[in-house]
Amino acid sequence: MCIIFSENISKLSLLGEMRSSLLMSVVTSVITPAIKSKSCCFMSLLQYPPLMTASYSRFSARSSLSCCNSHADDDMSAFFQILPCDIRDTLLCDPSQDQLVEVILDLGCLPQAHYIDESGRRYLRNTELSMEEIQCVLKAIGQFGGDNRAGIEGTLHRISAIRNRKGEVIGLTCRVGRARGQIDMVRDLLDFGESILFVGRPGVGKTTVVREISRVLSDELHKRVVIVDTSNEIGGDGDIPHPAIGGARRLQVPDPSMQHQVMIEAVENHMPEVIIIDEIGTESEVHACRTIAERGVMLIGTAHGEQLENIIKNPTLSDLIGGVVTVTLSDQEARIRNCSKSVLERKAPSPFPFLIEINERDYWIVHRTERSVDALLQGKKPLVEIRRRTQQLQYCSTGTRSKPACFEGFENQICFENSEVEGATDLHYQIYIHTEYPNKNVAKEIL
Repeated sequence: MCIIFSENISKLSLLGEMRSSLLMSVVTSVITPAIKSKSCCFMSLLQYPPLMTASYSRFSARSSLSCCNSHADDDMSAFFQILPCDIRDTLLCDPSQDQLVEVILDLGCLPQAHYIDESGRRYLRNTELSMEEIQCVLKAIGQFGGDNRAGIEGTLHRISAIRNRKGEVIGLTCRVGRARGQIDMVRDLLDFGESILFVGRPGVGKTTVVREISRVLSDELHKRVVIVDTSNEIGGDGDIPHPAIGGARRLQVPDPSMQHQVMIEAVENHMPEVIIIDEIGTESEVHACRTIAERGVMLIGTAHGEQLENIIKNPTLSDLIGGVVTVTLSDQEARIRNCSKSVLERKAPSPFPFLIEINERDYWIVHRTERSVDALLQGKKPLVEIRRRTQQLQYCSTGTRSKPACFEGFENQICFENSEVEGATDLHYQIYIHTEYPNKNVAKEIL
């Protein structure tokens, strides 16, 4: 008999795969009698390189797989643990729990669950929620901040509170935080090193995307990334950030009203190459974005809205796309343009060269911001890039504005069409098509 051991006792290896209970039985029934009868010998892994290589390869593979699985489960056990027992059991038995978006707990109402790609909500039981159950949930989560948001330490989940006039919590929105994003749909744009603004309605997945972008920029592109995390939603609750953000650093914000100050502090004190900010919503935060962009720092940000037009028409956020000003034209210029003498024009460069509309989690529209804004203000149809994910979770694109069936032969390509979109006159878009994904230099010319 030959027993092979590692130089490090913590990496002891036997031939074959053995669980701890089986290992103990082998030691008791086989190895110990063999040692007493001197019918076995010991050999170091260093004396047998092929086995050492195979052993450590298996060890590394298992470690890597374990790491992936720790991200893949999205800490759902911690999320379910804070819920009332009967609701927890219902969700644990639900085969579509990986599609869960949020659980709503309101006093005197039936608890509900909301899932991806479902317009309605599912009721989780047929009895109303009591104040005692809400109090039990409150004891299991962190402290609420000034924005009425809390979290579960070490996870990405977010709990938002609804209060009565006395300040008592009478309702909770428990949002599931996902560590997995649609990074393959935007990965090529990160190589440009230019700022990107994500626009979408609440719950469409903007925060998940920027969280994954922070990991890619810091770990794969080796940039100094600083996250301004107002509600600990990007990096998770607690002082130690979640592994999902990779090597990015995180600045917590004491109060939501101080977010713009922390953004400037990040630039002045920590020498970032990239700053990531979620939910830009005030004039001071918009002004901070413009200031940071002028200092040569790449910005990744999100804002609420369904389309680029919503940002243009929003007086608070319009400076994110350069701002809009009314200009009076001369008689000659008005005749040349064939328009009225008063027109709208973009007043300054946009701090975000790219703007991405996230209409759905698997359906994005990419704008070259300044060109699209100028075209829309002139009443023209801007050139855009439509990106979508197929049912087979493959990245591709399509030449239609509406969500189409999968294009055969284009599952691994980008495909745009240089024509106006039929049946989409209210959306005012043109599509540019390129049958192969352009390289970096060609893409710059196109976009």
